[in-house]
Amino acid sequence: MDLLTLEREYLQKGFTAVAGVDEVGRGPLAGPVVCAAVILPLEEEVRIAGIDDSKKLSAKKRELLAEQIKRTARAYSICEVDAQTIDEINILQATRLCMKRAVESLRLSADMVLTDGNMTLDISVPQRSIVKGDALVCSIGAASILAKVYRDTLMREYAKEFPEYGFEKNAGYGTAVHIQAIRETGICRIHRKTFVKNFWDGKARS
Repeated sequence: MDLLTLEREYLQKGFTAVAGVDEVGRGPLAGPVVCAAVILPLEEEVRIAGIDDSKKLSAKKRELLAEQIKRTARAYSICEVDAQTIDEINILQATRLCMKRAVESLRLSADMVLTDGNMTLDISVPQRSIVKGDALVCSIGAASILAKVYRDTLMREYAKEFPEYGFEKNAGYGTAVHIQAIRETGICRIHRKTFVKNFWDGKARS
C-alpha cells in the first residue's frame, strides 16, 4: 500500500486537506450503495499500518482498521443512497451522488478529492480519479474500509428483518441462494427492482 505518498505530494503543492473517497455496493441486488470520505493525518507517527483495498482484508481486520481510522482520521464521513433512488437515477448516478454527499459531509472541508476508479463528481474542489485507487492510495483505501464495514453491518441488520434472503452472508449480492429466494418469495423493500428483472416475477414479499 502507498505510504501516503500521493497525499504528501499534494501537500507540497499547497493542498492541506486531501480526502480519499470510495464506494461499496454498486453490484448487489439489494441494499444501498455506501460511500465514505476520509482525510488522514500525514504525520508518520500516526500513520495507520495495514490499510489496503477492503476486498483484500479479512472481515476482522477490516473492523479493527475501521475503528482505528475513525479514531485517527482528521475527518471522515459515511453516506448511503437507497435502492429506490438507485432505481430512479441508475447506479452510476447514485454512486456519484453518494460520493458527493460523503465529501460535503466532512466536518473538515477537503481542498482536494481523490476518488477510486473513473468517477467525476459534481463538487467545487479539485478532484482526481485513480484506477485501483483503493489499493494504491492510503486515504482511498481507508474510505473503502469504512464503507465496507458500514455496509456489511447494515446488511446483517436487514437480515434480521428479511431472513429468507441470506443478507448476513451475501450482503445483497446475487448468490444462488439469494436469487432462488427472490424467485420463491418475491422481493423486499430494499431490493433494487432494476437489478432483479431477469428472475423476478413482479411480486413483492408478502
